[in-house]
Amino acid sequence: MPWKECNRMDERLRFVARLLEGEKMASVCREFGISRKTGYKIFNRYKECGLQGLEDRARTPYRHANKLPFQVEKSILRIKQEHPTWGAPKIRDKLAKIFPSFKPPAKSTIHSVLDRHGLVKRRRRRRHKAQGTQLQAVRSPNALWCADFKGQFQLGNRQYCYPLTITDQQSRYLLACEGLESVKENGAFPVFEEAFKEYGLPAAIRTDNGVPFASAHALYGLSRLSVWWLRLGISIERIKPGNPQQNGRHERMHLTLKKEATKPPSYNFLQQQGRFDQFIEVYNYERPHQALNGLYPAEVYTPSARQYFKPDVPEYPFHDRTIKVTRCGRICVGRRKINLSTVFAGQYIGIREVEE
Repeated sequence: MPWKECNRMDERLRFVARLLEGEKMASVCREFGISRKTGYKIFNRYKECGLQGLEDRARTPYRHANKLPFQVEKSILRIKQEHPTWGAPKIRDKLAKIFPSFKPPAKSTIHSVLDRHGLVKRRRRRRHKAQGTQLQAVRSPNALWCADFKGQFQLGNRQYCYPLTITDQQSRYLLACEGLESVKENGAFPVFEEAFKEYGLPAAIRTDNGVPFASAHALYGLSRLSVWWLRLGISIERIKPGNPQQNGRHERMHLTLKKEATKPPSYNFLQQQGRFDQFIEVYNYERPHQALNGLYPAEVYTPSARQYFKPDVPEYPFHDRTIKVTRCGRICVGRRKINLSTVFAGQYIGIREVEE
């Protein structure tokens, strides 16, 4: 007869009652389907503790093999109270002096004890805060271009469109308006390259601190796109976070673009890009601009004299070696691998030994 899982207490009472009536242990155990060892254990518990001995007992071990002795834990807390500035490594060394015959616990164990008793101060994680650069006032075309992504919107086929726009600061000339599937840098590179080939290179480009123009965790906030601009000899300007008015002329163009080319949106990217191309034509050659005294942007803008070129490998005459950054953003010197940043992947940098 197997045990009933839902009524173990009643089964044990019946088992003990049969033994108290004088029946043999072997026959009762055989009838209940248990071993005689289990039967004697149940009966002995009843004789020692009465009915309470028949209740289920906790199966947790009485002690843990790796549990820290309470004497050592008290010593850790006492040392911390005496020396509040000490951390886990120093407390571990102190324990080794106090108890030379006892192997001191690991630093992580000591830190857990301190943390459990609220004796660890958690440092606030420092987050990178983007900052703007110095902005210049320009008086000639191509001295400053402005670039940004207009806010995304949904097309008729439920895909999101992210228009990347480029304008000339002085003449308000709309250089490019390309609908992209995302704000990733892979889509932005061809747009800027086409603008550089058609209109030449500007002296500087002004953007915000978002992707793909900047990277929050990279060196100096650079991105692959901005590194490419620097290689082409283009200066970088960034507005302060939360201050879109510093790029106000470009944002004002976005308002006109939104009204005339995105409402209502087209069904797919091809149709939407056709509307963007038509908007560029009207905006540059047919729409008078008040800030230009009624002139068209095309009447003020002239292409840049700086032709687009593919940058050569840079030379570093005052450095020891020129090394190419790997695709994972490392520089390898012998067997040493030094993490730099993935935004410099494929770029050549100069290194110089300053000490051993």
